[in-house]
Amino acid sequence: MLELRPSCENCNKDLPPASLEARICTYECTFCADCVGLLANTCPNCGGGFVPRPVRPARNWKGDNYLGAHPAGTVVKYRPVDMAAHARLLAAQDGLPPHLR
Repeated sequence: MLELRPSCENCNKDLPPASLEARICTYECTFCADCVGLLANTCPNCGGGFVPRPVRPARNWKGDNYLGAHPAGTVVKYRPVDMAAHARLLAAQDGLPPHLR
């Protein structure tokens, strides 16, 4: 299941479990919506695109599939993006949309 990482890797903004601003790539790299915009929807770690992170239910609606039984992660991965290196990645991708990368 998703780790639900607690903050943006680039700016370290808090992204609590119910945040509608959290975005993840296929490897669960986690960024806020503002940073995803700055990164042109391109993960600086893998080159893939981002999608909104699902919100895990806070209440036990069914089968213990909720935040209380499966809490959000607490490990912060603060790795500010090297924007010069990211610009080279974007140039290499030549505008390819995420599903074609």
